[in-house]
Amino acid sequence: MNTNDWNLPFISKEDFYEHVKQTVRTYRMSMEAFDLNRLNSNIVDPIKLLLDKSVYRKSWEDIIEGEIFRQRDKSNNNSIGYFHQRIFSYIEGCEVPNAGWDVIYKNPEGIQLDEGSKVHTLYIEMKNKHNTMNSASATRTYNKCQEQLLADDDCACLLVEAIAKSSQNIPWTLRIGGQPKSHRLIRRVSMDRFYQLVTGDPFAFRKVCLALPEAIGAAIDELGDSVLPHDTAFEELEKDSETRGVDFIDALYNLAFSSYNGFSRTEYGVISLEE
Repeated sequence: MNTNDWNLPFISKEDFYEHVKQTVRTYRMSMEAFDLNRLNSNIVDPIKLLLDKSVYRKSWEDIIEGEIFRQRDKSNNNSIGYFHQRIFSYIEGCEVPNAGWDVIYKNPEGIQLDEGSKVHTLYIEMKNKHNTMNSASATRTYNKCQEQLLADDDCACLLVEAIAKSSQNIPWTLRIGGQPKSHRLIRRVSMDRFYQLVTGDPFAFRKVCLALPEAIGAAIDELGDSVLPHDTAFEELEKDSETRGVDFIDALYNLAFSSYNGFSRTEYGVISLEE
């Protein structure tokens, strides 16, 4: 990475590079090959896979590859969350605790909010996308914010979204029990506006994004090219169905339903409907 021109005064180039490198490491964890045990570590849904195959007119190999991609993508989303959260551990005034809140930011000189309110601490819950919380999760998070305000009257609680609908720093309005709830110190904030609150620079997030391509390239150069995995899950399922003389879907059913009523195994592991 070019060290002669550095445009992020709120984080050193060494710390930024190290953080990007660690993110690349976590991202690469999803590149480990998927065998059958790994594929089913969270128990696949064979009925969904059957519907996907039938409706989208895909082969079983395509369907299994798609499920592997989905699981890898979920792991990679966690890596993106790691990047967005842990970078603040390098920024002055910020803490990334092991539990509780994703980020805590303190400024003894005060933090000015849009409506003129001034506090000295921000408690942050961070999400990758604006639509990743269902109603129950949103309610739990909002209640958590309310409890924090009761415990500390010199703070604000922010739901920070990396991919928000727009640049914003607004009160978070939520319907709880059919009634709209809103508080000026419980706020919904886009990532660019959060960087602005923490660094004082309205373009800080833009600068981070501009620095990323070179930093990622440098990290990959140092870590070396990753080896594309050879996933064996489909081959194992195919072999299992052939060995036991059952349809491929029966082999899939065996992953999820082998202990269910109506599914039993012979000594060879064949699934059969019980009379």
